[in-house]
Amino acid sequence: MGIKLLEAGMKSFLIIEKSCEIGGTWWDNRYPGCACDIPSHLYSFSFAPSTEWTRMYPGQQEIHDYLKRCVERYGLAPYLRLNTRFQEAIWDESEGAWNVTVGDGMQIRPRVVVSGMGALHVPRYPELPGLKRFSGRTFHSSAWDYKVDLDGKNVAVVGTGASAIQFVPQIASPHRPAPSFPAHAAVDRSALGLRHLREMEAAFSSRAADALGLSGNIFSGVRKFAFSVFSAMRPFARRSRPLHSVTWSED
Repeated sequence: MGIKLLEAGMKSFLIIEKSCEIGGTWWDNRYPGCACDIPSHLYSFSFAPSTEWTRMYPGQQEIHDYLKRCVERYGLAPYLRLNTRFQEAIWDESEGAWNVTVGDGMQIRPRVVVSGMGALHVPRYPELPGLKRFSGRTFHSSAWDYKVDLDGKNVAVVGTGASAIQFVPQIASPHRPAPSFPAHAAVDRSALGLRHLREMEAAFSSRAADALGLSGNIFSGVRKFAFSVFSAMRPFARRSRPLHSVTWSED
């Protein structure tokens, strides 16, 4: 959105980010094997295609590097304020503006506020009986502790979602398998995910990389085909109820 505002000649805006880096989920999540399950040439801005993807399903670092290149390419850095946590926004009817307060107490008076907060940026820890008495190290996959050496350790993973599918094979060894336990009756998708793991990790062949790098028409054609399929399926998707109010809490 910031890039499009600049292209439209609008320079009176500010993007605040609570983290110390851009990237959202691709900065917060840095666990071993973190990657995207959407093909790389679709998981990019339509106006900023990249020919530098090295594999069909890009890893966290590759996606984060792409986003940083976009910030630099389009001159977005001066409009970013990192390490700034949003606190509240109160509408002033008489002035036709918002009174926005951020973490350091700074006040902002914009006419328009656009929420870009992700739904899963606050880790949720399972409420397991006896967890507080556990003497070993514990951490959430989205706050991976690389200071903890897992070699020679017995590791238990709670949850069988997309993150576990990616990092369990990375930390497991033939002599130390990492048991995984379903959380909240989650459907065990590990078999499905591991079946495609080799495909996700496979790098582009030199021939495929050259073709994608030299022909912009291939990239455009792939995107148009994929989005035409999704658009055709949209009328059959289940419609959600309208949103009337939002209450935000980090608890």
